[in-house]
Amino acid sequence: MFLTITTTGTPERPATDLGYLLHKHPDKAQAFSTSYGTAHVLYPEAEAGRCTAALLLEVDAVALVRRGKGKGRGGAPDAALAQYVNDRPYAASSLLAVALSGVFSSAMKGVCHAKPELPGQVRPLRVEVPALPARGGPDLVRKLFAPLGWTVTAEPVPLDTEFPAWGDSRYVRLVLESDTLTLAEALRHLYVLLPVLDDAKHYWVAPDEVDKLLRVGEGWLPGHPEQRLITSRYLSRRWALTRQATERLELVRLAETDDSEVEEIDNAVEAETEAEEKPTPLAVQRREAIVTALRQSGAARVLDLGCGQGQLVQTLLKDPAFTEIVGVDVSMRALTIASRRLKLDRMGERQASRVQLFQGSLAYTDARLKGYDAAVLSEVIEHLDLPRLPALEYAVFGSARPRTVLVTTPNVEYNVRWESLPAGHVRHGDHRFEWTRAEFRAWAEAVAERHGYGVTFEPVGPDDPEVGPPTQMAVFTLTTPKEAKAA
Repeated sequence: MFLTITTTGTPERPATDLGYLLHKHPDKAQAFSTSYGTAHVLYPEAEAGRCTAALLLEVDAVALVRRGKGKGRGGAPDAALAQYVNDRPYAASSLLAVALSGVFSSAMKGVCHAKPELPGQVRPLRVEVPALPARGGPDLVRKLFAPLGWTVTAEPVPLDTEFPAWGDSRYVRLVLESDTLTLAEALRHLYVLLPVLDDAKHYWVAPDEVDKLLRVGEGWLPGHPEQRLITSRYLSRRWALTRQATERLELVRLAETDDSEVEEIDNAVEAETEAEEKPTPLAVQRREAIVTALRQSGAARVLDLGCGQGQLVQTLLKDPAFTEIVGVDVSMRALTIASRRLKLDRMGERQASRVQLFQGSLAYTDARLKGYDAAVLSEVIEHLDLPRLPALEYAVFGSARPRTVLVTTPNVEYNVRWESLPAGHVRHGDHRFEWTRAEFRAWAEAVAERHGYGVTFEPVGPDDPEVGPPTQMAVFTLTTPKEAKAA
């Protein structure tokens, strides 16, 4: 991977001062060892009027694979998916950003002992990166760099010049130009934004990355219009770290607005006497969404198919609108636990008349399931092998035919947001599959069409703009007039 930095000058302020700023002599070609290969620094041109410094990172593909093993979500996903055949040695990424900070560390800090006056001087700069992964396209490249004072040229790289019909790749050729920045500012922008655009880091993101981000982003990140996206991607979307960084950046912004120190703002807040409010667990959000949908449907008699340990049944019992609640599960052990949870043996007669639990398999038709207003399949279908789904489909939609059916299942696209979930793993060891939003929608719409239902889709949990919600819910409503009237 390759990057060049060019500046122009005059006899009074020669462009070769770039060598002092970078602490690398223009007449020498130097090599530096890194964790993943060798970084070379050379000067293709070095005159008083124009000087260019080039950083060439020669990546050791074997070292990249060996060091990437066992990294979980912290390892580079491209390297994990295709070990020796990937873009890491060629496209600018976090590997190049780390090389920048290691080879030009003094320049990034704005230190030059030989000529102390140089680091603070604004100078004309031109940065070129021939191949930059840009997840978000040229528009995102401009949104990230333009507010910092750069004139941005981001040309999409075609997949194949001989086959233009194939369209463009996710890479761009990047040219940045500015005459309002110091070299240290330019290097700090590149250090943060190169891996942000690539949206993948080759190392595990630890809590100290927050301090690093705030240190390198000082002076420009707090006021950046895309601050949230930058922070989230730089910290590999680790929510706890992103929230911590966002809170500290807000303190910096408030301090700058108030013309005071961050410590003064932070100390002005009294110690909290109340415990910090914890986020609502996804399981609770899921049950709340199901209850809301059941109320909207007007259902009174409800089936919980695959009721497990009875959490949803317990929630439904608290609402008098549901006059009859039936929990069905194939596991007797789960039903025993559900019975204990509900305290059926100590439940009052009136309350006990509203609920019953029985064993049953959703792979077979069951006359006991007919005649109910609504049925819920909450986190059930993903536990079945795909060839058995048609049997469940007929048992519920073809035989039982409740007026309303609610189906919830994980959204596999959202799995990248779980900090503790290794890449490529499903959320539960018993899950036979996990669907994308498009796959779930296609299945649900086909089921609805085959059995005379209409279907709508609702998100459950935070609806991420990029990957959607953690849980997806389909709401089926019987539309066949004859069947609806009978139900």
